[in-house]
Amino acid sequence: MELCIIRFMNARLLAIKKILLRVISGSGYNPERDKDCPGCDLSRADLNGADMSGANLEDALLTGAILSGARLSHARLTGANLRVADLTSAYLMGARMTGADLMGANLTGAFLRGADLMGANLTGAFLRGANLRDANLMDANLKYANLRGANLRDANLMGANLMGANLDGAIGVDFSGAKNVPAR
Repeated sequence: MELCIIRFMNARLLAIKKILLRVISGSGYNPERDKDCPGCDLSRADLNGADMSGANLEDALLTGAILSGARLSHARLTGANLRVADLTSAYLMGARMTGADLMGANLTGAFLRGADLMGANLTGAFLRGANLRDANLMDANLKYANLRGANLRDANLMGANLMGANLDGAIGVDFSGAKNVPAR
């Protein structure tokens, strides 16, 4: 009897989750069904582990969204607002994030290899242990960002502002053309 009740409750929770995914932030966005949602308001949405590879989320409002473990490879996030978003261990290989606002975002352990973050605002962002190999960080604002242990091999830091950034243990960093590089 107890096993039947538990199965019924699990089925009910799964159905509720699917309904909630359809009405996230009132936009009707469902990452399992919809890939593109430019300009959407997904503030504080729980998209934990969602597969949004190749999605068009340009100029989307993702402030405080939970995207930990989300798959966003080759996603278009140009101009998106991701302030204080949780992107812990997110997979963002080749993502286009030019001009995105990631102030205070948590990208700890995120995979950003080959991502285009040109002109992005990463002020105070947590990038501890992130893989930024081959990433374009040209003219990005990394003031007070935590890049401790991050892989920056072959990343383009030309014009990037590193004032107050924590670069302890960062791997493969070439500071050529970067501004305000902290003493190491």
